[in-house]
Amino acid sequence: MVIAQFLLNATEFDLQVYKKPTDSKELPGTHIPFTGSPLRHPLDKKKLILVADPYSSNTFYYEFRTVDVSYVEELPSIVNMEGVTVVMARLWVKKQSLAMRCTPFVVEDLRGSQQ
Repeated sequence: MVIAQFLLNATEFDLQVYKKPTDSKELPGTHIPFTGSPLRHPLDKKKLILVADPYSSNTFYYEFRTVDVSYVEELPSIVNMEGVTVVMARLWVKKQSLAMRCTPFVVEDLRGSQQ
């Protein structure tokens, strides 16, 4: 019996993981955690994108300034049925930071295909 496909190794995490703060017990009081798959912003080096649920058909993403992210926790990677691996992380973002949440969607007629 021949094994057709092996699990792929996770790709290297593009973001530099911040050192754990000495006052990590105070982090929940001053920061908010966001979990997802981090990506570099395609146009602005001072921002990053966090895809909340990369394999969902109805996903959204966050856009943060890198200076507002104080700590990054690496989480276990996830793999889909085709063997594509996605790196996951938890970002601790300062409270009162300005961020953006974007929900992409397909523009369709609400009435369906009737005309």
